[in-house]
Amino acid sequence: MSPGPGWRRRGAQWSALAPDAEAMRALGAEVAAVLRPGDVVVLDGPLGAGKTTFTQGIGTALRVRGVVTSPTFVIARRHPGPGPALVHVDAYRLGTTVEVDDLDLDADLADAVTVVEWGVGKVEGLAPDRLEVRIDRPTGAEPGAEDPEDPSAGTRTVVVRGIGPRWAGLVLPPA
Repeated sequence: MSPGPGWRRRGAQWSALAPDAEAMRALGAEVAAVLRPGDVVVLDGPLGAGKTTFTQGIGTALRVRGVVTSPTFVIARRHPGPGPALVHVDAYRLGTTVEVDDLDLDADLADAVTVVEWGVGKVEGLAPDRLEVRIDRPTGAEPGAEDPEDPSAGTRTVVVRGIGPRWAGLVLPPA
């Protein structure tokens, strides 16, 4: 697989490489092309992996208003647009599914695309059908870690897996 936008199917999942932030946004935009109101996307990966950057690509493709930034301190931010709104959630500080329920995210599900960073193990109850996106980045002395001190350095691996019947037959643009 060569670096840069472009998806490759591996069994029931799709993977791509993002050598920089621009490529990560492009991958997010490509995923946005298959999203519709009511969809839930759960993002997972270490700090600095590119979860918010990926979400910026989704927001740009959905043509939402406002700058998509990390909702770390506000927990959830709604970005309206001419199509489906983007509800961007950071569940990092949420410890339980009860705290997630307190956000009333299900109130926006019907007319929005909901993207949840750090949502694994916390938001699966929102929708039985969802996309799970895992973003990994090289750290330390791993190959591809151009600068171990710079979390923005290094080519990321993005893996998308559809859960539930909504995502049966998921197709992303090939490399």
